[in-house]
Amino acid sequence: MTTGSNLILLQEIAEFLDQLFAVERYSQEERGGVYLPSTRPIRRFGLVLEPCAQLQEWTSAQDIDALFLHRPWKLEPGQLSPDIGVISYHLPFDECLTFSFNSRLAQVLAMSGLEVLGKKDGRAIGMIGEIPTQNFTRLCHCVNQVFGRYEQVRAGEHPEVTRIAVVGAMTDSLVREAATRGANVYITGQLRQPAEQALLETKIGAITVGHLRGEVWGLRALAGVLRERWSSLEMVMLHHS
Repeated sequence: MTTGSNLILLQEIAEFLDQLFAVERYSQEERGGVYLPSTRPIRRFGLVLEPCAQLQEWTSAQDIDALFLHRPWKLEPGQLSPDIGVISYHLPFDECLTFSFNSRLAQVLAMSGLEVLGKKDGRAIGMIGEIPTQNFTRLCHCVNQVFGRYEQVRAGEHPEVTRIAVVGAMTDSLVREAATRGANVYITGQLRQPAEQALLETKIGAITVGHLRGEVWGLRALAGVLRERWSSLEMVMLHHS
């Protein structure tokens, strides 16, 4: 039985995530936080990328007390029971927990000596670092295990990969900077046409995972962090195909 002192409230989770995502770096309208307030104590917390047709059914079937919604804008009035609170973070979540300067992702990819690669509004949007020496096939296998699959791969000229870049954007200049700074492979969400020429000229390898898969990994990572913070909080993810 949960004792009174163990009650978890929406505002507490929002305060914790404000710290985790360092929201003070963002403009007021980009910070996120409590989207729909609620005082209902939280035992089961749902993690969802965006509202879908089955959201109402899923929240009641799963006995959800509150939700994390990455993209809340399509949430309709009455789609949730009125006592279910919603927390939402869009840009801060993307920049902390998807393809970006993401220390948790760096750990699972065994990256070390992390440096910032690329900035937007003074914030890091990517990282570059060493990985244990491996061939490109082995790195692709690892990325496949981490994200469930990948979309496209392009082998570079280096048979051995020792340094990789993980970036939330793919532009001509970012690809060239990664290559200049010694990355053998560039990992991102989507292969962007303007970067084609830079890939050919620098002969850097590339792996694109897909924007959605990056977000789903971020949700899984977020569930882990919240579990570490609150021993009694149960996480339930709505699976996005």
